[in-house]
Amino acid sequence: MTLSTIADELTDEELNALAEEFVGSSPEIILRWALDQFGSEVALATGFGVEGCVLVSLLAAIDRNARLFYLDTDLLFPATYALRDALEERYGVRFECRTTAISLKQQAIAYGEKLWERQPDECCRLRKVEPLRKMLSGLRAWITGIRREQSPTRASARVVERDSQFGLIKINPLANWAERDIWQYVRDNDVPYNLLLDQGYRSIGCVPCTTPIRIGEDARAGRWRGTGKIECGIHVKEVGGALAVDRAS
Repeated sequence: MTLSTIADELTDEELNALAEEFVGSSPEIILRWALDQFGSEVALATGFGVEGCVLVSLLAAIDRNARLFYLDTDLLFPATYALRDALEERYGVRFECRTTAISLKQQAIAYGEKLWERQPDECCRLRKVEPLRKMLSGLRAWITGIRREQSPTRASARVVERDSQFGLIKINPLANWAERDIWQYVRDNDVPYNLLLDQGYRSIGCVPCTTPIRIGEDARAGRWRGTGKIECGIHVKEVGGALAVDRAS
């Protein structure tokens, strides 16, 4: 097995062997392999969390023309858009923007006002999951900021794995990093990050569905507060032949 194997032709056994080759490898090595292997058919997806900012920094050092994209729900914080602009200016990169075909006004007409309060899963499907599905349908692989430490459902994430939900290869260069590694890299390299993280926010999504967390609360407690919802449905794993939602999406 070599790292130049065509990943989308791999059997599960071959993909597992490839993932083993990356054990102990740096994110830079993994990213270089991804770009060499897939070229313009791989892209980094980011919601502008701190992991995404680290990956943008790493990718820009390898190839500033690497594809980067984000999902614009039309409900992001001004600080998130400011971070996007800061990253573009700092690293000389450009983010592709992917949005849903339905505007907020059209959504209100079709589904009622403030769908995110009444049916947050449906709102996420319309404004995040379906736009992502359309974007990924044109790719052979995508890069994410998933880390094993983030949640129990991500504890088995590998640096290279098959994405059963979207039907392509998923690359997680930071899978082995702890939160302290992320912030050490940010400090050492002066990486821009969302300033809301300094104001009590730990997980940042859409404005109406994101609040700061309180002392002692889980990092995800500020998302969809009071609804019982704790995920957006982007990251799932196949468990026993069925797709299991990753509760830290």
